[in-house]
Amino acid sequence: MQVKTFKRGTHPPEFKELAADKKIEEIPLPENVFISLSQHIGAPCKPIVKPGDEVKTGQLIAEGEGFVTSQVHASLSGKVKKIDKYPSPIGTKPTMIQIESDGNDEPLQEWTEEDWHKLSIEEMKNRIAKAGIVGMGGAAFPTNVKLSPPEKKPIDTFIINGCECEPFLTADHRMMLENSDKLLEGTRIIMKILGAKRTIIGIEENKLDAIELLNKKTASESNISVQPVKTKYPQGAEKNLIDALLKRKVPAGGLPMDVGVVVNNVGTAIAVPQAVKTKKPLIERVVTVTGQGIKEPKNLRVRIGTPFKNLIEYCGGLTPDTKKIINGGPMMGIAQYTIDVPVIKGTSGVLALTEDITQKAKEFTCIRCGSCVETCPMGLVPTRLVRLIEFDKLNMAEEMGTMSCIECGSCAYVCPSNIPLVQRIKVGKQLINEKNN
Repeated sequence: MQVKTFKRGTHPPEFKELAADKKIEEIPLPENVFISLSQHIGAPCKPIVKPGDEVKTGQLIAEGEGFVTSQVHASLSGKVKKIDKYPSPIGTKPTMIQIESDGNDEPLQEWTEEDWHKLSIEEMKNRIAKAGIVGMGGAAFPTNVKLSPPEKKPIDTFIINGCECEPFLTADHRMMLENSDKLLEGTRIIMKILGAKRTIIGIEENKLDAIELLNKKTASESNISVQPVKTKYPQGAEKNLIDALLKRKVPAGGLPMDVGVVVNNVGTAIAVPQAVKTKKPLIERVVTVTGQGIKEPKNLRVRIGTPFKNLIEYCGGLTPDTKKIINGGPMMGIAQYTIDVPVIKGTSGVLALTEDITQKAKEFTCIRCGSCVETCPMGLVPTRLVRLIEFDKLNMAEEMGTMSCIECGSCAYVCPSNIPLVQRIKVGKQLINEKNN
């Protein structure tokens, strides 16, 4: 089968071998979880519990108002110890609900299965909303919103993003191998909700075992196909994946639904049937704990709100030369100043890097080599954008496409002058947003 891809991009060392063959393990329940009220795009939730309250696993503890929001649930049973602001792995300090485990993990109710074929589309979307499912690839966009496009924007193609193009991360790979039936059931449910005629599962060619398995399991389904894509970064960025698979261009400032497409991450699709069939909320996820700084890299199924420290300790701890801890992958992840931050719904990985690969290189003046331009998957001119931002030419920077930057970090990765291009563009985007608001 032909391997598809998009123009430009780069191919950093993969380092997948550290955890790719490690089966998913269930981590022991933590003594405390810290559940953020702001772990999704949209308005933060408001707590509906108070300190001293007893809660059960899966109980609603915070809810949001408006359309773009997501519910928050207790990930274990116990007592609400505190509601306060704590450090988050995305670099903010939002309000969180601290729950002290009672060790029983007592569920709110029995999660009995129902036949989803008998449910209406509205009921299925309602269950997804009530379960608090968000995009688990990192963006954390509420899934029920993504599955509710306007009637004037019909969806003909649903895409499962199985690329996992970030170096080191292997959680999606393992889920495709170990939870393939749930993935395909989630795919069928989402297709029914969207009215999509077909699904394409895009998987990078470095995951041949997942490609072969899903090809075998979809052989009799003419409307679901598996498409290998080139192992290249950022192949998993949804606009690039749509371009690679369908040759459709999502307009600047637009969404995939503008070109008749919806894209979901592997973990999100696997969470959907659980919510639709049993009404069980999103209280756990799979996280890759890896890097040269982790003694025993693993893929772990963990409860939302579990501190990074617990995951690291379960994997044997850190090596003495560990220099940096990152939430996510090395290209788009966020460096942490403490490991006392909790897993949130968008945490795909906890990465520990050693000093030998994190040494900060000296920054030099731009030599105008054009490497960043040749690499940018969005066709931007990163060096020019950075200069406009530095000289406060925000209107010109906006006109040249700054807001189209997907912050993938490819430009900074290939820059021979070690200029932190993506970081400066991110600052510019913030300044432009402030200007426009």
